[in-house]
Amino acid sequence: MRAVVQRVTSGSVEVDRLRVARIGKGIVVLLGICRSDTVPDATWMARKLAELRIFDDDEGKLNLSLSDIGGEALVVPNFTLYGDARKGRRPSYTEAAGFEQGRTLFDLCCESLESHGISVKRGVYGATMAVSLTNDGPVTLILEHPDSRPDDPSG
Repeated sequence: MRAVVQRVTSGSVEVDRLRVARIGKGIVVLLGICRSDTVPDATWMARKLAELRIFDDDEGKLNLSLSDIGGEALVVPNFTLYGDARKGRRPSYTEAAGFEQGRTLFDLCCESLESHGISVKRGVYGATMAVSLTNDGPVTLILEHPDSRPDDPSG
């Protein structure tokens, strides 16, 4: 499981020009699911997202978590995070989870994040989306569950 996490002052998702989700201060998460991902990977990622200390404390240090500030999360499914462009010009997506597995683990990760007391808004799994955000900082991180890295096909 792989996530691009951006600290934001706001974020939103539109599908077919209709806004389907919007948040204020918090994080926008582009979430990729790998075909080898499992339920523990989804719950690990949710806990990591809830507890990641990327918000300023009173001294301006990155010491507070999403839970600490009462922030929101906008989680957007993004299978292209498992695109492999090392060979050729067209990325291969063979390591990305299939639709049903991906949707199930995406939903589970969002539900697990909500169980940590986080207000979660979601993109639409399988849809073409327009994602807007105002990155705060900028603070952008890439998170990956250590057990979900696909094997290196180049040997």
